[in-house]
Amino acid sequence: MNKQRAQEIASSPVMANVTYDGVPIYIQHVDEQGETARIYPLGQPENEQQVSLNSLVEQ
Repeated sequence: MNKQRAQEIASSPVMANVTYDGVPIYIQHVDEQGETARIYPLGQPENEQQVSLNSLVEQ
């Protein structure tokens, strides 16, 4: 996923269908410098992790 689209999704009030390793996730924050995103699986905010934007897929 490109950086601009990830930022649009993170700032949008509308939930987008994005997955990481096939798991639906919520994008919490996008780090422009490192091209990573802080994400967590839907319904599991305690499982937050930092991943590469390249590993995110919009369905």
